[in-house]
Amino acid sequence: MLNPIHLRTLQECVRTGSFAEAGRVLGYTASAVSQQMVLLERAIGAPLFERSARSARSTALAVRLAERSRDALGALDSLEREVRAMVAGEEGSLRLASFATANSRVLPGVLAAVISQRPNAEVQLDEGEPDEVIDGVLDGVLDAAVVFEYDLDPRQWPVELCVEELLAEPLRLMLPGEHPLARFSEVELRELARDNWICTREDTAGSRTLVRLAAAAGFVPQITFRSNDYSVIRDLVGRDLGVALLPGLAIPDDRVRVTRIAGWQPYRRVKVLYRKQNTNPLLPIALEHLAKSCATVADDWEG
Repeated sequence: MLNPIHLRTLQECVRTGSFAEAGRVLGYTASAVSQQMVLLERAIGAPLFERSARSARSTALAVRLAERSRDALGALDSLEREVRAMVAGEEGSLRLASFATANSRVLPGVLAAVISQRPNAEVQLDEGEPDEVIDGVLDGVLDAAVVFEYDLDPRQWPVELCVEELLAEPLRLMLPGEHPLARFSEVELRELARDNWICTREDTAGSRTLVRLAAAAGFVPQITFRSNDYSVIRDLVGRDLGVALLPGLAIPDDRVRVTRIAGWQPYRRVKVLYRKQNTNPLLPIALEHLAKSCATVADDWEG
């Protein structure tokens, strides 16, 4: 295999017509240049210079090889610059996934911040429930995934992954505007035992959490409508078709018709998963902005 260092030295020898001058340009001694050219001649199996006691004249092969290697060395230089940029996080790609409400409330600011900080990087975002995105992180298809876990529906995350909590979403009650309890800041869950409930699908952590909360309050919720789209749930509540239990990110900013559960406060916890061995330099940047974005959301709730 041809050595790129030897090819660069050859180019200078051909250009300057002198081992000593090529060495001066490149920072080598004339002897070191001569040794490099001997090694290059051995690699190709043919002489490149007509040597005499005082000079070394380039052969036609040397001139041709110097010309043809120029594009190859230029491409190698370009590749080297690209690799350095990727190592520094200036280029490369970042692949994230998250669930719908976080994609709506948290990720837009994160993506904008990463792209602003690294405009030459390729940033991708996918959407899915926790069970739909974990394998992508484990397989290296995704750099990180934002997931959730309910206090009343705990789960075990793969031990191969780092798990960091970003946000604790309080669960709130959403009531129709005309509901007799809508004016109160806190409501005992048992006071809603006779109401119709609107909830996510039966196989979801949100649905299981509602059933367990209701059981602790002494009743079984009568669930009349189900949807995994929180905007649908909010619209159904707004049309006086039932009450709902929503995590913080799914609650409209204006907090209309939203009240607290009296007593113990349950949470849905937002977490980020990523591989311990992931060395993507863009990942720490994304994690930093995820933490900042979630802190801003939490501050808004407290305010």
